[in-house]
Amino acid sequence: MASDTMDVVVIGSGPGGYVAAIRATQLGFKTAIVERENLGGICLNWGCIPTKALLRSADVYENIKHAEAYGLSVTGASFDLSKIVDRSRKVAKQLSGGVTYLMKKNKIEVIAGTARLTKGTEAPGVTVDLAAGGTRTLQAKHVILATGARARTIPAAGLVPDGKLIWTYREALVPDTMPKRLLVIGSGAIGIEFASFFRSLGSEVTVVEALDRILPVEDAEISGFAAKAFQKRGIRLITGASVKGLKAGASTVTATIESGGKLETIEADRAILAVGIVGNVENLGLEELGVTVDRTHVVTDAMGRTNVKGLYAIGDLTGAPWLAHKASHEGVSCVEAIAGLHPHALNVARIPGCTYSNPQVASIGLTEEKAKAAGYDVRVGKFPFSGNGKAIALGEPEGMVKTVFDKKTGELLGAHMVGTEVTELIQGYGIAMTLETTEAQLMETVFPHPTLSEMMHEAVLDAYGRVIHV
Repeated sequence: MASDTMDVVVIGSGPGGYVAAIRATQLGFKTAIVERENLGGICLNWGCIPTKALLRSADVYENIKHAEAYGLSVTGASFDLSKIVDRSRKVAKQLSGGVTYLMKKNKIEVIAGTARLTKGTEAPGVTVDLAAGGTRTLQAKHVILATGARARTIPAAGLVPDGKLIWTYREALVPDTMPKRLLVIGSGAIGIEFASFFRSLGSEVTVVEALDRILPVEDAEISGFAAKAFQKRGIRLITGASVKGLKAGASTVTATIESGGKLETIEADRAILAVGIVGNVENLGLEELGVTVDRTHVVTDAMGRTNVKGLYAIGDLTGAPWLAHKASHEGVSCVEAIAGLHPHALNVARIPGCTYSNPQVASIGLTEEKAKAAGYDVRVGKFPFSGNGKAIALGEPEGMVKTVFDKKTGELLGAHMVGTEVTELIQGYGIAMTLETTEAQLMETVFPHPTLSEMMHEAVLDAYGRVIHV
C-alpha cells in the first residue's frame, strides 16, 4: 500500500473537478485527481457534449427536410442512427482526450480508481481502490469533492431504468433502435432536449410533466411560447400530470398517467426518465466523517467549504443549479479561497441556463414572476424574432427575447429567450449583469447589423418605450 502526500486532491474529473485541479496547479499546489470512469465526467462523456452532437445531427436533418424553403432541392434524405450515435461518441472521446492532455500539460497526477475518505488531521485522508488493482493512500492539506450527480429514480411509481426499454440519459445517448413511440417523463432541459432530438428523427413523442407547464424554471411566457413551438412540431405535452405506474413488457412500456382527475394509459416503445438528479454521496465515507448532507447534496459555504476541516465540495454534488459552468466557476473559486486570494462568492442569479432543443431556450436572472414576488416594480421589454432581419434571412422567424428591469434603478434583473441560437446570445446579458450595466448603457451600446443580437438591444429599448422595429 503506497502512501503519497499532496497539497490538493480532487475526487471527480468533471467540469468542476478538472478545472479545480488545473487552477490548483496554476497556484503552485501539488495536485492529484481521482476518477473512477472517464476524464471529463458526465458532462463530456454522457451529458453536455454528446447530447449536443446528437442535437446537431438532428438540426442538420431538419434543415435538409426543409431545403425547399431555401430554394434547394434534396431528394432521398435519410439517416443512419448508428452513425449519428457513433459521431456523438467520437466527439465525447475527443473531448475526454483533451482533458487527458490538460492533465499532462499541468502536471496533475491522474489516479484511476474509486476514492473513499478517512479521518485525518489537516484534511480527510483519501484511500483509492485502484482500477488496475491494489490500494493507494493519499494525504492532502485540502480535499475537494467533485463527484457529481446521477439520474433520479422513483421506485414507487416504477420509474426505475432497466437499460433496455426504460432509459436514463445514458441509454438515450446510445439508442440501439429508433423508437416509433417515445415517452419522456420530465420536461426540464434533459427531457426536452431528448424529446426534441427523437422528434426530429421521426419518433412520436409524448412528454409528461408534473407541474403546470413545461420547462418550469423558465419565465412563464417563454415556457408557453416554447410549448406551442414543440406542439407545432408534433410533440404531445401533458402537464399537471403524475405517473402512477410504469411497467416494461416484452417489447413495449406501459405508463398510467393521471391528469385533471382522469387516468390515461400510454404505450410506448421506449421511455426516458428525466425527473431530476441526485448527488453522488454514497460510499465516500461522508457519514463516518460527519459531513452535513441535505437530500443527497453536500452542504457548503459560498467557497465550497464543508463542515469538516480541509474538505470542500463543488458542482452538482452541492445542489442546484446543476450546470457544468456553475461547477467550473465553483472549482476556481474554491481553490482561490484555499490559496487566500479572496474570490467573490458565486451569484447564482447570474448563472445562465440553456436548453438546446428546437427551438432553443436560454435565460439568466429573475423571471418576471419572481421579480414581482421579490417586491420589484418592473419594466418588461419584448422583441420578436419576426422583427429581426437576420432571423428572417435565416428562415428562423419564430422566437422572442424578453428583458426584466427594476423600474426604480434601471438594473437588469433578468433576460429570457426562445428561438434559434439563443444559447449563444444569452451571455451578452450575463456580461451586462456581472458589470452591473444600467439600462442607459445597454441602450447606448451599438449592436452590429444584421445580427440576431440586435433583438437583445430592441428588447431593452422596448422596456423603456423606445423600441424601433415593431
